Amino acid sequence: MTLRSTPAQGSLPLNQILAGDCIAEMNSLPAASVDLIFADPPYNLQLRGDLHRPDNSKVDAVDDHWDQFSSFAAYDGFTRDWLRAAKRLLKPNGAIWVIGSYHNVFRLGAELQNQGFWLLNDVVWRKSNPMPNFKGKRLTNAHETLIWASRDEAAKYTFNYEALKALNDGIQMRSDWVIPLCTGHERLKDENGDKAHPTQKPEALLHRVIVATTNPGDVILDPFFGTGTTGAVAKMLGRDFIGIEREEAYRKVAQARIDRVRRFDASALEITGSKRAEPRVPFGQVVERGMLRPGEELFSLGNRHKAKVRADGTLIGNDVKGSIHQVGAALEGAPSCNGWTYWHFKRDGKMVPIDILRQQIRAEMEADGTITH
Repeated sequence: MTLRSTPAQGSLPLNQILAGDCIAEMNSLPAASVDLIFADPPYNLQLRGDLHRPDNSKVDAVDDHWDQFSSFAAYDGFTRDWLRAAKRLLKPNGAIWVIGSYHNVFRLGAELQNQGFWLLNDVVWRKSNPMPNFKGKRLTNAHETLIWASRDEAAKYTFNYEALKALNDGIQMRSDWVIPLCTGHERLKDENGDKAHPTQKPEALLHRVIVATTNPGDVILDPFFGTGTTGAVAKMLGRDFIGIEREEAYRKVAQARIDRVRRFDASALEITGSKRAEPRVPFGQVVERGMLRPGEELFSLGNRHKAKVRADGTLIGNDVKGSIHQVGAALEGAPSCNGWTYWHFKRDGKMVPIDILRQQIRAEMEADGTITH
């Protein structure tokens, strides 16, 4: 992994940090080459003077030159130019995440829509340990906003719904994320022991974004690379990254950080897939393969209901005939029923869900390379 100044047109400098202006560097990369962009642009905080704590110690706020613009018009022009360059780089099914505060996120959102991006969600990152409002003249600013958008309305973007649900203990992931600020051992320091970057993002935030909206082997671009959180997490999770950063001090810290990162092994990178993406297996295949025989009885849990398997892959129970789903729903008096999990067969005195047989067929299909989605 190396630093370089400018990639040759047509090549893709994977797992490298490019030194230079983000717009010029993006324009030098081949079009439609990136799966996801994560952008943490300057917030244009418009700070006026120093900020002090009650004990009169100075707050290390964002007062760097890269966050200063002469006017809103200048900031809007910058936003327009870098988003235009970013959109050119996205593959047809690519997507972008941008993050900002109340100072800039509304301007970012408007320009995303102006350029034809399709907004999918705004996510509130609620900081569990926000910095207090020392002057007591405003509400404590305890969140930042992320906007997730596909390249355009027609894009078939990646969203690993089941993986996010698994991350959230089996509960559907919401659009408000409680994640602490980057502190302690994760906070990178410079040679003087000071914060290496004033707005370093926590790895937990990037982990969630990358797991949710990319797959192993995807290319992630971060045009405001800073100290390399995107690159570090991408490397850990088996994704490729391209970073762009004009500040030499940040590039140095980022490179050292990424060099220390170990990529997880392939088995650890597997995530819970969407059930909709699994190949469809008709119950009739179970009967055709002899896994269940015509005339064999199936039972609901607790033996409340039973039905017989018929040669054509349908069931009959209490004079109700139909698919495994239809018969289960009719016997339960329910509008619908997942027959695969409802019905069980008996083996060695134990009740076994028929879904086990479906999973066995899917495993055989995968081994044979016959799976089609």
